[in-house]
Amino acid sequence: MSDSSPVRTDAVVLDVWCELQCPDCRGALDDVRALRARYGDRLQPRLRHFPLEKHQHAFAAAQAAEEALEQGKGWAYVEAVLERVEELDRRGESFLVEVARELGLDAEEFDTALIDGRHILVVDADQAEGKAIGVSGTPTYVIGGERLDGGKSQEGLRERIEGIADRLLADGPA
Repeated sequence: MSDSSPVRTDAVVLDVWCELQCPDCRGALDDVRALRARYGDRLQPRLRHFPLEKHQHAFAAAQAAEEALEQGKGWAYVEAVLERVEELDRRGESFLVEVARELGLDAEEFDTALIDGRHILVVDADQAEGKAIGVSGTPTYVIGGERLDGGKSQEGLRERIEGIADRLLADGPA
């Protein structure tokens, strides 16, 4: 998932393999925000779904994030859900619809999307790609072909991402 703004061909893509019921992914939000502030539109963070089996509502949350993207507020929705991950743990899908309503999205359409499964293929494709490149936990970052596992520790990851981004931006578009 990326936001709906046009993709810049000279922007560096940062894939963020995430799941919305993961407390570690909530912690990673600060790093993603700092990276966005530092690089602006020169860095394109792209949420990639990797719902973990141990989290009962993660797959539904990934589908809901795709619906939010379709309605124009993908990252805002992701951030709102991650900020309240404990509430998602307790309340499940009704919480996902409530967050949509709070953000001014079409909550009825969210509910329908969760029932009809219109975003399942996107979530499945992300998860399959993640497994294929060795993602085993969340958050995991991929930038410039390098995979950085944040599931064990976030310490030093932002600096490593910045170093790779700086190098890629200095090299210019391929």
